[in-house]
Amino acid sequence: MVHQDLGNWAAAKQTIEQSLALLTQDAAAPAILLAQAFNTQATLAFNQSQFQAAHDIWQQAQTYYTTAGDELGAWGARINQAQALKELGFYRRANAELLTINKALAATPDSDVKVIGLRTLGSALQAIGNVYIAYDAYAQSLAIAQKLGLKTLSSSLHTQIGKLALQLGNADIALEYFQVAGADAIHPLDTLNAYLGALTVYMARSQYPEANLVAEQVYEQLVTLPPSRAQIYGAINLAHQANQLPQRGRRLSAGQLDRLLASAAESANQFQDQRAAAHALREQGQVYEQQQQWEQAIELTQQSVNRAQTIRADDVLSQSAWQLARLHRSIGERDEAIAAYTEAVNALQALRGDLIAISQDLQFSFREGVEPVYRELVSLLLDGNPSQTELEQARNTIEGLQLAELDNFFQEACLDLDAKTIDQIDPKATVLYPIILSDKFAVIAAQGGQDLKYYTTGINQQQLDQQLRQLLASLHPSEGQPQFLANAQRLYDLLIRPAEDQHLLDQTETMVFVLDGLLRNIPMSVLHDGQHYLIEKYAIALSPGLQLLSAQSLDQQNFKALVGGLSEARGGFSALPEVEREVETISQTVSSAKLLNEEFTSQAVGEALKNSPVDVVHLATHGQFSSNLEDTFFLTWEDRINVRELSEILQDREQFRQQAVELLVLSACETATGDDRATLGLAGLAVKSGARSTIATLWPIKDQVAAELMIDFYHQLRTPGYTKAEALRQAQLHLLADENYREPFFWSPFILVGNWR
Repeated sequence: MVHQDLGNWAAAKQTIEQSLALLTQDAAAPAILLAQAFNTQATLAFNQSQFQAAHDIWQQAQTYYTTAGDELGAWGARINQAQALKELGFYRRANAELLTINKALAATPDSDVKVIGLRTLGSALQAIGNVYIAYDAYAQSLAIAQKLGLKTLSSSLHTQIGKLALQLGNADIALEYFQVAGADAIHPLDTLNAYLGALTVYMARSQYPEANLVAEQVYEQLVTLPPSRAQIYGAINLAHQANQLPQRGRRLSAGQLDRLLASAAESANQFQDQRAAAHALREQGQVYEQQQQWEQAIELTQQSVNRAQTIRADDVLSQSAWQLARLHRSIGERDEAIAAYTEAVNALQALRGDLIAISQDLQFSFREGVEPVYRELVSLLLDGNPSQTELEQARNTIEGLQLAELDNFFQEACLDLDAKTIDQIDPKATVLYPIILSDKFAVIAAQGGQDLKYYTTGINQQQLDQQLRQLLASLHPSEGQPQFLANAQRLYDLLIRPAEDQHLLDQTETMVFVLDGLLRNIPMSVLHDGQHYLIEKYAIALSPGLQLLSAQSLDQQNFKALVGGLSEARGGFSALPEVEREVETISQTVSSAKLLNEEFTSQAVGEALKNSPVDVVHLATHGQFSSNLEDTFFLTWEDRINVRELSEILQDREQFRQQAVELLVLSACETATGDDRATLGLAGLAVKSGARSTIATLWPIKDQVAAELMIDFYHQLRTPGYTKAEALRQAQLHLLADENYREPFFWSPFILVGNWR
């Protein structure tokens, strides 16, 4: 286990194989030793992403734990099997297994074994994204621990629940749990973890006086604790957060942090823990960075990079290389900064879904520790007059960010890349990459077989975000046409007009946008040149990135569809009476299997997809897109289907029929109110579903309007030579020509994501 803890996988593998060889040769070997050895081997396989092997080995461990009468070990092995299933993509099986374990644990007598089992279960449920049931498991575990007077377990559970509450965005509840954990703590490390949790809350709420006080208390605890892995990481955590405190009012001096981190690095060296040493050296480098002692800061940070490279710790390397890049940039060393930023981005891309496995004690977050790395590299590459090589790297980096955002949304590496060049997909398409940077708005234009083009304006992120919010608000008919048109023209002048002025769009039929930031909430079809909407000039599609596209197009004359819908009120959602007409008419237009109302269940959808050779899946039902995975779903007769469940249904079908869904249509969905990043859920669903293209709506539309447009869309889709994007464009133009629906509010929210062919 020591080798494994330190990330020395080869030595760990060799040691455990030797142990198992000896144990399996001994017929009298105790079952508990075999169970523990298999458990260690499974953990090693899991940490090396060998999830099927881990699952199978944990099954063996469970058998031996049961034979040995180790109830807790058996529960743990079973829970770990579910986590392996989750990593293999079997979400429903994993979730069902964990819920079965939850019921089984609930039926057992109260004991310390049950407390630990429920705590482990909660951790597994939290990892799989089932956070509310995870909370219930923690709460049950805590109630039993308190009932049995298990104060040490009670304290650690309060800390665990506090972290979960913080994850759910409830800082007030989190702080209460951390405070109780600290008050109940018996072991000094439990006190330390509780205080570090409270410090995180105060930092998140910018309560710097309270944060300074707690930071000082944590420091006093740390300097009295004997060296241990927990003490080392506590010091790193404290330094990481203390380094973010405003200089004015800080109670911990740079000297105190420097000495604490030097001691932590020394202890890590004694434990031969290169990972911890790399973290400590990086934080120590940041202490010197804040003092503008550049030479010492670079030296320490470079040491951290070197340690991370030695043990191939990409999570540590990404952060240390990022810090090194910032240091080089601060003293004007552009080439060195680009090299370090590139190394940081490459490390992040190597990690993919493993980002969630990074120690929570280091408070790693996507918004703070991943997204800025990509954006700062792009900003540096686009500084001045970028070369073609720099433009290509900038484009690839922004596409990498799009992919990383989706990985973060799903909390796993969920996407298989199928890289295609533009001319492979459509030589008459122009792809625009609008990039929102802190000090400017940049656009990279890509066309098949040509050099990348680039233009920029001096509007900063704050100004642009204000303009985008104004445009979105003015889309509602009550705001008035003049105000809306002025806002739509301003964005057109920033994003489209420079490309037209350079004659980049002269041969363009389809505009494809890889959108960034708040731009994702704006339908590009509403941009206005003073005379025409953009949709009147071009077919329009959105893409999370060309890396994610397939070049295949739909067979317009021979495609088959599964058409499902819910016209009756269900699950607290209102009735959609026009859905029945939509489903019936589309079913008559296209060769279809039909599921309406009580027939429209998740099981029926799965069976229809598996048994019917459909190319298009059309679902006319309530649904919602959100930046929260659990709040992205669509409604069926008996329940909700979330993104992961839909993905599993479609992937089961693809494996069974060896045929992907070409088009997924969700005609009555909407983005979550007040969620600036809700369209991430739309993009996530579009990609995770496995469908090559997705059509959905950005906000709720009258079901009569949705029915009219969708019925027309399928008529247009049968027109020879029309792409999916052109068919949608024609349907939108017909609404635009109708005086009852000419306002963009009615026709613009329908968007196509993915392959537009």
